[in-house]
Amino acid sequence: MKPIITASEYASESAGPRPPVLLDVRWQLGGPNGRPEYEAGHIPGAVYVDLDAELAGPAGRGGRHPLPDPDEFGAVMRRAGVSRDTPVVVYDGGQGWAAARAWWLLRWTGHPDVRVLDGGLAAWAGDLDTGIPAPAEGDFRPAPGALALLDADGAAALARSGLLLDARAAERYRGDVEPIDRVGGHIPGAVSAPTSENTGDDGRFLAPQALAVRFKELGADRSDDIGVYCGSGVSGAHEVLALAIAGIPAALYAGSWSEWSGDESRPVATGPEPG
Repeated sequence: MKPIITASEYASESAGPRPPVLLDVRWQLGGPNGRPEYEAGHIPGAVYVDLDAELAGPAGRGGRHPLPDPDEFGAVMRRAGVSRDTPVVVYDGGQGWAAARAWWLLRWTGHPDVRVLDGGLAAWAGDLDTGIPAPAEGDFRPAPGALALLDADGAAALARSGLLLDARAAERYRGDVEPIDRVGGHIPGAVSAPTSENTGDDGRFLAPQALAVRFKELGADRSDDIGVYCGSGVSGAHEVLALAIAGIPAALYAGSWSEWSGDESRPVATGPEPG
């Protein structure tokens, strides 16, 4: 199953006999809640899901966006109309990070058919709706573990034994700036792989072959053990999605740099090299 879907493909499926459940996950790091934008206009039938409140647990020692409680996440998905045997399509404002987080969570908890709308809302050429749908309750019950997940110790080990990709901007990886977390730099041994290089100027993912070349150049051909982290497990999910498009499975370190850097006992590397 392709992990992404084009706007025209979604339009065709939504008019067919088995329309996907559609989730709107518009979100911006440090920005206002996306619900007002959703209420001002969304793809018809879309149900809004709040990343900060519903796709993450409370911030703390586990990072800024730790994984949500599976039972609570399941309740959110059921209210949105998600069932195990119904396909799900997720979109955001176009960056793709939030949609990828929802995609990863649903796949990690066992949903077999989840895709991200490539290019997000900006790719949608149809009309927008302001009505708030009231979907029938779904039956999805999370079963965590369907995708690989790393903790801090696992990420540290993988940086030495396999390939750990840092999906943040290169200047944060190097430690030149750190606008959010306690300290700048990266996990020793991790390789810089900014998420921004997974997409074109239109926000759509590069072709699978181009992504495969990108990740091969980063070392993905040298190891079957690949992991990804970012600032707080959101843009890292986007990189896991990009790797999946290229046919490369990868684990996510969900706590990411916000968890790692919050623990003063963890080592920090700086500069352009893995360290």
